[in-house]
Amino acid sequence: MTIALNNPLSPDLTILTEYLKKVNESGWYTNFGPLHQELTTRLESLLGVENLLLVSNGTLAIQVACKVLGINKAITTPFSFVATSSSLLWQGIDISYCDIDPHSFNLCASNVKEQLLRDNDVDGIVATHVYGNPCDVQAFENLSRECGVKVVYDAAHAFGVDCLGQSVLNYGDASTLSFHATKVFHTVEGGAIVFKRKEDYLKAKQLINFGIGSDGKLGEPGINAKLNEYQCAVGLTLLDQIENVLDKRKMLFETYIGHLNQVVKLPLWHENSSFNGSYMPVVFESSKLKDHVKKALAEQEIQSRDYFSPSLDECFGDDQVMSISKSLAQRVLCLPLHYYMSVSDVENVVSVISKVCQGK
Repeated sequence: MTIALNNPLSPDLTILTEYLKKVNESGWYTNFGPLHQELTTRLESLLGVENLLLVSNGTLAIQVACKVLGINKAITTPFSFVATSSSLLWQGIDISYCDIDPHSFNLCASNVKEQLLRDNDVDGIVATHVYGNPCDVQAFENLSRECGVKVVYDAAHAFGVDCLGQSVLNYGDASTLSFHATKVFHTVEGGAIVFKRKEDYLKAKQLINFGIGSDGKLGEPGINAKLNEYQCAVGLTLLDQIENVLDKRKMLFETYIGHLNQVVKLPLWHENSSFNGSYMPVVFESSKLKDHVKKALAEQEIQSRDYFSPSLDECFGDDQVMSISKSLAQRVLCLPLHYYMSVSDVENVVSVISKVCQGK
């Protein structure tokens, strides 16, 4: 039987149908409807945040956040999903890369500081909490104050993660979430932005509704990035089980760590944060060994993925090589991890990796 890399959460159809009936009975299918408000309120309570704005996907979340904050030139990470960079480029934001920290795999704050000192035109930092592992949020807070730049966190992997005693989403000027079907929590497609300031939230809410204000008057040009009621119904249905989902994923993640921490390299997690088991990345000594493991897993019908590969500077950067990101992208592999897996599945994956790495 195949062990899938990911298996999206399936909403309970009985519960989902009840929500959909409410939508049909009200005739309110989109435009900040009752389920939209309910999902917003429940997510803010669950995550410990304020000023959460639901949007139609995680890519638009980044674009809207940067638009509201007036970011025109940003430093970002080469080690992330392509949308982190492409969303900025699509919006006409000038980007430059800084290499990552070799231990956390996150954007390196000291490298960013050096670049900020060289380039006074940079007005934003877009950093990813890679695999749900929080960035050095204190260092980036300091950079924001010292250099007068805005900070946006791509927190697509960090649903439910706390850092330094509060939600990791509370750091920066804005944090963005993806609610794509492959994520820990989803609305099939969707996302959210958590803003530090209420005025930024209100501006964004107007912008995602074509720029139409609460008084019905047009402001600056906007876009349609609203989350509809049917998708909110999926989100509300899945929220009923999210604590069990997170507990299960964290248990599987810990099981992997217990078996593999002496076999492969693992990211160094932020010492004052929690984790959500969103991904299970492992790093091998060489790309050749990684390929051998990937082949051996496939022969046992176990899916895996080079994630993230390639290093994004190779696609969108200039001539400056991000050597750490490039090396990591060639050697990293994400293993199966999802709610429907069993401990036995994890042990099967571990057994294959251990045999290849030990030359058996």
